Amino acid sequence: MTSTLQSKLKKLSPARRKKINKRVKELIAEEMTLRDLRKALDLTQADLGSKLKMNQEAISRLERRSDLLLSTLISYVKAMGGKLTITAEFPNRPPIKVSGFENITD
Repeated sequence: MTSTLQSKLKKLSPARRKKINKRVKELIAEEMTLRDLRKALDLTQADLGSKLKMNQEAISRLERRSDLLLSTLISYVKAMGGKLTITAEFPNRPPIKVSGFENITD
């Protein structure tokens, strides 16, 4: 007899399921595209475009780019109500928050 993930999850205690769901959300939040982030905040490309004074098509192109100006990324995140932080990670030491980008504007 085969079992599904859903049937296995149903057998777990509510506390265990809650812990698993919390970790799933953490893992998803660690890796999101700009498009995913916008959708998670229930914003449309048009919504974001009006905040950034760009049309919907420009937002679509921006979300597909793999190389952005830092000022563009800061503006995009700010338009969604967030704040962009940059963290440098090195082996054998804790992550370091990189500062000095707070006043960059597009």
